[in-house]
Order: sequence, then C-alpha cells, then structure tokens
Amino acid sequence: MNSLILQLAGRIVLPVSLLFSLYLLWRGHNEPGGGFVGGLIGAAGFTVYGLPRGRARLLAALRWSPTGIAGSGLVLALLSGIPGLLSGTPFLTHQWQVWSDGFAIGTALAFDVGVYLAVLGSVCAFVSFYLGEDGA
Repeated sequence: MNSLILQLAGRIVLPVSLLFSLYLLWRGHNEPGGGFVGGLIGAAGFTVYGLPRGRARLLAALRWSPTGIAGSGLVLALLSGIPGLLSGTPFLTHQWQVWSDGFAIGTALAFDVGVYLAVLGSVCAFVSFYLGEDGA
C-alpha cells in the first residue's frame, strides 16, 4: 500500500498513540485503562505507521524485535508476582512501597508494564508477517 495520505497520517498517529498509550498504562491500576488497552493503542500506532512503509520500516521503528518485546513483557509480568511469594502471600499479590509524602508505587505497575509490552510485541509481530517487504 503506497498511500501518501497514510504515510503522512502514520507520522502523526504514531507519536500521539504512543503518548496516549503510556497515559492509559500509567493510570491503569487506579482507573480504567492499563497495560492491555495501552498496548493495543501503541500497537495500533505502529500498525498505521508500518502499513504504507512495509515490514522493514516497522521493525526499524520498533528498534527491537516484536517477539523480544513480547517475551520481555511476559517475563516482567511473571516476575512481578515473585515479591508476593517472598512475603508469604499468593502469587501476584501485589506489594506496595508508600513514601511519607503519599507517593506509592507497587508491583502492579510492573505487571501492567509487562502486559503492555507483551500485547505491543504480540500485535506488532502478528502485523509484521502480513506486511510486504517494500511497503507496496
């Protein structure tokens, strides 16, 4: 597909979709959103970018293989459950670190980031197999 309009739209949609997907990822464990939806939005941006350009340009934009992204996300999501086991609670019981100023961060964010990467990598790997090499 060699569309000038889609090429221009891809340059605009990719950064906007990545910013929106990171916003959904960050607010996901307190409000609607999270890793799955954020990963889908990010993958949609990469898909719109890659459709008129082909597989090689999509993979270059990702800067890492899609299967590597998905695999690292899966590992991170699984590792986020280990602190629960170490504290004597069931697997994937999330642990939280709360500072005196009220800022809190926990293993739920690591799980969401893992899901985000797994979904992003999986969808981009799927899409990349259907793109031609030259973007035509």
